[in-house]
Amino acid sequence: MTTKVRAIVTGGTGMVGEGVLHECLLHPEVESVLVIGRKPCGVIHSKLKEIIVFDFFQLESIESQLTGYNACFFCLGVSSLGMKEPEYTRISYDLTMNVANTLCRLNPDMTFCYVSGSGTDGTEKGRIMWARVKGKTENDLLKLPFRAAFNFRPAFMLPTKGLKNTLSFYKYVTWLYPVVHPLFPGSFGTLKELGMAMINCVLFGCEKKVLDSNDIAVVAGKK
Repeated sequence: MTTKVRAIVTGGTGMVGEGVLHECLLHPEVESVLVIGRKPCGVIHSKLKEIIVFDFFQLESIESQLTGYNACFFCLGVSSLGMKEPEYTRISYDLTMNVANTLCRLNPDMTFCYVSGSGTDGTEKGRIMWARVKGKTENDLLKLPFRAAFNFRPAFMLPTKGLKNTLSFYKYVTWLYPVVHPLFPGSFGTLKELGMAMINCVLFGCEKKVLDSNDIAVVAGKK
């Protein structure tokens, strides 16, 4: 087990990032959290600091504020709907790698946790564009000299009750969760499990570097 977790969180205004941030603020082993994003996350907490970043490709001016952290929970992402591959690659691959390379240089003892998603193509050769791009991102993150790096591939995630950035779609289907989860456990999980699994990967490590919904549930239960 490491010392207390000092985490950087991206994507705090999205459903996934907000859920992970929520677990960080509740967890006794998380000492501090820095949210970096393009707009305020709207959360006030004694553990929380925030930096507004208008361009994730231009981090030089805030590098001095990014040191001293031992975890990054990278939850920033966009839908590929309507995007051509070069545009999607710039946002999902280039941006992620720029942030990761910067943090690795500043915090070599950091554990980097990246949320990709179920269906990601680790071979980088499949027919689905977004899956190839996410797969390349996963693969190249594992090559960086972090203390450790983990890729998370959740499928459907039950939102955390009371959070404000839940996507509309989820509000209409969450009632199905108790019915379908026992039937298809590998395709369903919760945002709470994702956040807990990320924190536990920092605290305890994990043999697997790519975690699907089943793995996430198991790692989330570690104490």
